[in-house]
Amino acid sequence: MVISGSDGVTFPDSTNQYSGGAFSFKNRIINGDMRIDQRNAGASVTLTAGGIYTVDRWQGVEDTDGAMTAQQDTSTPAGFINSVKCTTTTADGTLTTTQNVQFRQAIEGLNVADLAWGTANAKTVTLSFWVRSSLTGTFGGSLRNSAVNRSYPFTYSISVADTWEQKSVTIAGDTSGTWLTTNGIGVTLTFSLGAGPDRVGTAGAWAGANYTGATGETSVIGTLNATWYITGVQLEVGSVATPFERRPYGTELMLCQRYYWVYTSSNNYIGILQAYSSSAVYGVLVNIPVTMRATPSVSQSGNFDGYRADSSNASLNTTIGSLGTNGQNILTADWGGGSGLTAGHAVVFYGTTGAKLIASAEL
Repeated sequence: MVISGSDGVTFPDSTNQYSGGAFSFKNRIINGDMRIDQRNAGASVTLTAGGIYTVDRWQGVEDTDGAMTAQQDTSTPAGFINSVKCTTTTADGTLTTTQNVQFRQAIEGLNVADLAWGTANAKTVTLSFWVRSSLTGTFGGSLRNSAVNRSYPFTYSISVADTWEQKSVTIAGDTSGTWLTTNGIGVTLTFSLGAGPDRVGTAGAWAGANYTGATGETSVIGTLNATWYITGVQLEVGSVATPFERRPYGTELMLCQRYYWVYTSSNNYIGILQAYSSSAVYGVLVNIPVTMRATPSVSQSGNFDGYRADSSNASLNTTIGSLGTNGQNILTADWGGGSGLTAGHAVVFYGTTGAKLIASAEL
């Protein structure tokens, strides 16, 4: 294991340029610079025991007697515009068995299949990131498989309070265990903000256990009003940390939309459905712009309505009877409660300002 600070990160050449190209996808982390926040738009969320999404692809877990919030923030090192800030709002200074706080991202197996973990050809990876905290000391995290029976605890040090520092950790690939190469969880990267005695292990070695952090790590949840920020997270093949891969905003958004997509209406028409009786309509509501990881769960918030596409332009209803999907990129609607329709005629679908259609296929 190799650990280095902001003055210790190495690059492949003297110009600090990565030769793989702008769209090489060398960084297996999505939204590592915390720019995309479809759910919360910068608002604070309280972490939960079951896990809650903060910015896109990053989930916060808080399963202690304390409490912690997280939100997108504008405090960053040079070259970045967003970070995530985690704040302890209720401290728990003594964590017991199974208690833990995590800031984590589950990486799809299809995106790490080339690592060949679980085989003799397992590749070395390097994790790099920028971090800032009101606390100093040794902090921890881990990499884990989907079955959470293989894990690699790691540590990094924060030397100066409230100051951005860049860190890197080099990890030899695991030659044991089962690592999915499907659309399930391939690898979970966790930054530990506190963990009970059974959730931490010796840093720098693979273990047959569910470790979320490292022995001796600083507990952020243990100090009231403690803060911890992170951005610029990168996980790449190789034994050196290279410059953060800066993908275009639109590209990063589409990568996020494979797992979570939201349509927000601005008081406008969305699509056209077809009446199949005098009181009900059905049809394709909208095409999701990317193919999602799996058939998504779908939901709505706010007010949607339908209007007869004839001279009366009459409102039909203010509730979608049933949202559904047709595969991984088509959102459908089945809507009853209307009247006076003619089977085969069109109905225009309409959303009021702020109404949302949501599809989720998170890992």
